[in-house]
Amino acid sequence: MSLDTLKNALPEYAKDIRLNLGSLSTEPALSEEQRAGTFVASALASRNETVTAAILAEFGPKLSAEALTAAKAAAAIMAMNNVYYRFTHLVGGDYPNMPAKLRMNVMARPGVDKGTFELWSLAVSAVNGCGMCMESHEKAVRQHGLTAEQVQASVRIAAVVHATAAVLDGVAAEQAEAAALAA
Repeated sequence: MSLDTLKNALPEYAKDIRLNLGSLSTEPALSEEQRAGTFVASALASRNETVTAAILAEFGPKLSAEALTAAKAAAAIMAMNNVYYRFTHLVGGDYPNMPAKLRMNVMARPGVDKGTFELWSLAVSAVNGCGMCMESHEKAVRQHGLTAEQVQASVRIAAVVHATAAVLDGVAAEQAEAAALAA
């Protein structure tokens, strides 16, 4: 499956999403590694098999083995951290001051430039809606010298990948309903 196949799977009402997928696939504010890893990490965060397969097929080959593993690791570690830190942020009390006691070793040695890994973590945090994590990773990204335009590009990719997954989930639900009614 390719990005074109994914775009073609989107219904006409999601034409803007299709167009955004195309333009963001060549987003000039990001390096090829930053762009490809953002797509991969965001696709994994979208939790949609079709989106993940297409994005991995399109962007996986544009990453070194180490960078592909790091993009996957960003999605994995943020799946955990976004839940935990969103809880501590929203509930407050003593929880923010308590040690997390969760392993996060990959964040210290991600296998790619730390700023790039932080950028991918930011994109996943945007998909997962963890405000505390977004603030933390945006600050780290900027400290590593990335620009506001690069941050915005990464989050735009995350938003469009997530929207693609949401639309395709809706299409699958419509198809299932139609099949059930026809039976």
